[in-house]
Amino acid sequence: MFCGDYAQGTIFPAPNFNPVMDAQMLGGALQGFGCDKDMLISILTQRCNSQRLMIAEAYQNMFGRDLIGDLKEKLSDHFKEVMVGLMYPPPSYDAHELWHAMKGVGTEENCLIDILASRTNGEIFQMREAYCLQYSSNLQEDIYSETSGHFRDTLMNLVQGSRQEGYTDPAMAAQDAIVLWEACQQKTGEHKTMLQVILCNKSYQQLWLVFQEFQNISGQDIVDAINECYDGYFQELLVAIVLCVRDKPAYFAYRLHSAIHDFGFHNKTLIRILIARSEIDLLTIRKRYKERYGTSLFHEIRNFASGHYEKALLAICAGDAEDY
Repeated sequence: MFCGDYAQGTIFPAPNFNPVMDAQMLGGALQGFGCDKDMLISILTQRCNSQRLMIAEAYQNMFGRDLIGDLKEKLSDHFKEVMVGLMYPPPSYDAHELWHAMKGVGTEENCLIDILASRTNGEIFQMREAYCLQYSSNLQEDIYSETSGHFRDTLMNLVQGSRQEGYTDPAMAAQDAIVLWEACQQKTGEHKTMLQVILCNKSYQQLWLVFQEFQNISGQDIVDAINECYDGYFQELLVAIVLCVRDKPAYFAYRLHSAIHDFGFHNKTLIRILIARSEIDLLTIRKRYKERYGTSLFHEIRNFASGHYEKALLAICAGDAEDY
């Protein structure tokens, strides 16, 4: 079941939008020694991304200063990460996250997996462009130098952004399923390559058919087969691709749950997913979370976060009172 047709975000364009007035209010909130954090939350989480960019432009014209620079200077910790993250256009935000995942101490593989397994061809092209502009660096080259093995090969394939779109060939699906099944049995380098080529290049619709055929041939779900046969980041990346093909919001619900419960509230992952999906499918992710884990994302955040950081996350999470 594909979610793209009805997936929904939680942040929408504000009606009666006035960027000059918003810029003025932000200027007031960021002046002096104190900082009106509630004002920042009420403006920046209640405007869509394109509106925030217009506010930043008005702010620059009005005060001769960069809004992102002022937010970085005045705020701290995770609250700063949220407010600054909201100010990036989506491709720039992805580029920012990938850069920091690779350029810190050690590589944060889960960030690479989350972003590259889930983005569309168009999103990947824009992200590569933004990465080059922001960091005067080539995303493919950086991934190549910071990762290794079949994990690297699969990421390099994904970052090409060359997945087929909307194309299905039922006869081919059975052949692809056999290749996947053999790759799970034999596990040679060549089989790993064939496995990732199919998962990275076939359309979502085609893979849907391939996974059904795989179940028919092997009597096993493709995720279970991958988990049995492979390990490490290569296995995690393959599973992420399969889960995104099946139901992207459910994949992100799973990643949020794991960030909250398996990694002791992994703030970076939580912030990244909430911001990146806020205008795409965060409302749907919240529904999947409640269905799968029996508790609401709102409730989880309220339990684990605090202060203005908590307020900002809850404002992005948004939603109906009965979900809380």
